[in-house]
Amino acid sequence: METRYDEANKVTFYAIAWNILLTLIKIFAGIFGKSSVMIADGLHSASDIITSVGVLIGNYISSKPFDKEHNYGHEKAETLVSFLLSMILIIVSFTIGFEALKSLFNLGEVQIPTILPLIVSVISILIKEYQFRITIKVAKKINSPALKADAWHHRSDALSSVAAFIGIGGAMLGFKAFEPVTSVIVALFVSKVGYDIFKSSINELMDVSIDEEHENEIKNIASSTAGVKNLGALRTRKHGAYAYVDLVICVDGDLTVKEGHDIATNLEKKIIEELSIVKGITVHVEPCEGCNKKHCCK
Repeated sequence: METRYDEANKVTFYAIAWNILLTLIKIFAGIFGKSSVMIADGLHSASDIITSVGVLIGNYISSKPFDKEHNYGHEKAETLVSFLLSMILIIVSFTIGFEALKSLFNLGEVQIPTILPLIVSVISILIKEYQFRITIKVAKKINSPALKADAWHHRSDALSSVAAFIGIGGAMLGFKAFEPVTSVIVALFVSKVGYDIFKSSINELMDVSIDEEHENEIKNIASSTAGVKNLGALRTRKHGAYAYVDLVICVDGDLTVKEGHDIATNLEKKIIEELSIVKGITVHVEPCEGCNKKHCCK
């Protein structure tokens, strides 16, 4: 049976193959077609190769079972990879933007591009949008932060190719400033994606809670579980593609320790079975008669 990591690796290998091809074609077209924006777009595709390799490394580490040094598993490797990918995107954006601004103030040195890079930009738009769609589909299916980051990297590359098309077309019509201006736009696209991924990965590394929708699902399952009188504090934290949950429930104070334990165990099993995002859960049992308002609520 194909695991989530197998699915992620398959789509990532395809991405690497396409990006190697696109990088070579774009840089060739940029050099021989006299287009600086196409060369910048080629460098963006080259950064896609690096990020996709990073995803493969993250998948490999994340797939390892828990061990003595990592009792909760290695899933956060995916989040760490997302963080590193965001850094690469931001660096690439500054590089592209800096070179574009230099060209903008030296328009006399900007050459009029040929039709070759214009054609390549159209091909790139189609391929990168296709890559985005298949990658984001798998990323959402397996809930992989690293693969989502890689998918948005593909989308940013598609948008940069759109900007490149406009810049090249404008330059061919005699508006030399179009090329460096659109290169700056490409840099802004890339930096925005990099910042969004950076913000998300930092939150996950700091044990951000899962979204409200999933928390409400946990509460609904707990409320409908036999023996649970009231719900208490609910704490959650993301752990890569998964989450860990701590929940306080209130039960009849006259129950035996075993009966209270059975209710908690039953609840833990239900939540893990019904919510694939939950990898582990700890349910703490309080007697309703003695629970305080700080821990228990109706």
